[in-house]
This record gives sequence, C-alpha cells and structure tokens, in this order.
Amino acid sequence: MFLKIRGMRKKVLEELEHIPKGPFPQGELRAYYWGMRMHSLSDKSADKKTAKEVLRDGISLLKKDYPDFEFKYDVEFFI
Repeated sequence: MFLKIRGMRKKVLEELEHIPKGPFPQGELRAYYWGMRMHSLSDKSADKKTAKEVLRDGISLLKKDYPDFEFKYDVEFFI
C-alpha cells in the first residue's frame, strides 16, 4: 500500500509542475488539485477523474470566489 501511495504522490507532483505557483488563488488551486487528484487515484475512490477533470472542477469551484482571477496552467498538458 505504501508503494501505491508513493507512486500516486509522484504522479500528482509531476502533474503539479504544469500548474504554476502564484498569488493566493493560484495556490488554492494547487492545494485543491493535490487533494482531489490523490483522491481520484485512490483504489477506494468511486469518483475516478482524469487530471483534466480535476483541474476543471477546481477552477470552476474557485471561480465562484475569484471570478476575475485568471488561473494559470499548461493547456497542452491538460488536453
């Protein structure tokens, strides 16, 4: 199990390289992405989502509080 979690962490960290650090809302997106992506990769998750779906959901949620903020991410990676 520990090796599975280590692999999940490695994968999510690699994906986070495509969501740059930035001002507060950007950091909140990265935090949301980390938690929700780890959950989606879990064997116990009934809600399997792709990296793109997790990112889209995070941006949609955060846009409610930060409607004018332009979240940055590598569009080509999340196709």
